[in-house]
Amino acid sequence: MVEPEVETFLTRLAVNRRVAESTQNQARGAMLFLYRHVLEKNLGSLDAVRAHRPKRLPTVLSKDEVRRLFAAMPEKGAHRLIVELLYGTGVRISKCCQLRV
Repeated sequence: MVEPEVETFLTRLAVNRRVAESTQNQARGAMLFLYRHVLEKNLGSLDAVRAHRPKRLPTVLSKDEVRRLFAAMPEKGAHRLIVELLYGTGVRISKCCQLRV
């Protein structure tokens, strides 16, 4: 394999196989190690298509959605209190359930 074939292999990993960024980086590092230290050849610069980490946006309720959620719950009750505590303080569910009155 020569430089264009290595680039094609790394590009195919990112585009066709849709591997994670770390997987493609590991394959690239393995190819560079093989050529530099085992075959004692220089590959030069590899301009393969790089895999990208998907952007994950957190799901956040708007103020209006939170108001509607509270309005849908019974006026007095433990469940509404728990939901209001979770929203207002950022306490985890497990910690909120361990609270004593």
